[in-house]
Amino acid sequence: MLRIFLAATTMALAGWAGTTGVAEAAPAPAPAVTPTPTLSPTPTPTCPPALPIAGSVTAVTTTSVTLSYSIFFRPPCGYDPPMTVSLFASREDAQQWQAPVAQAVTGPERNGTVTIDQLTPDTEYWFRFSDAEGRRDPYWIAAVRTAALTACQATATIDSRWGTGFVATVTVRSTGTQSLDRWSVSWRWAGDERIQTVWRGVAETAGADVTVRNASYNGTLAPGGATTFGLLVTTSAVPDALTLACNR
Repeated sequence: MLRIFLAATTMALAGWAGTTGVAEAAPAPAPAVTPTPTLSPTPTPTCPPALPIAGSVTAVTTTSVTLSYSIFFRPPCGYDPPMTVSLFASREDAQQWQAPVAQAVTGPERNGTVTIDQLTPDTEYWFRFSDAEGRRDPYWIAAVRTAALTACQATATIDSRWGTGFVATVTVRSTGTQSLDRWSVSWRWAGDERIQTVWRGVAETAGADVTVRNASYNGTLAPGGATTFGLLVTTSAVPDALTLACNR
């Protein structure tokens, strides 16, 4: 009986040991895998159908032009100041952004003015805008012309006056370095003045604006040379003086 008991005990212990070994050898669970997020593409902004920047001419001299500008949109549909204004000698050069003859940089304002100087008198230029990042505005292109050099000077002397009119003599003098082959003097009346007669000149009027051009025999003036023309004017109030502009 003792042998039978020992044999049974040995078999039970062997079975318990085999069961324990299987449990210890079981593999550990695999670590959880975190999925990689899918990036959505950045949406392309829809820009309104309008000019992002516009400019206009506010003043010119014989050697400079002053432009005003307005920036309507910021990036990505527009620009941030400062802007660069480029001048070109022809429309073709401006269209192709080639061979700019002058440039100037605006201030930090989104609406302001900029002056470009050291230009040639009586010359047409074309201007365009670009920003500090080098982005060129594809829309705005316009022309501007510098003022012509003054070729002559005109002064008026009121020779006689009365209650309803006056007589004046205008002297036209060449101030350039080359001879004039024609001249014109213009001014604007301040009141109800009306020209009755002009001698030694040809008058044209448009409302209060008056232009007197040379006659056929006194249009040529050598440098420093002078000629005159006269006016008979009716008015309810005789002016103290006339402010005249003379041009070739």
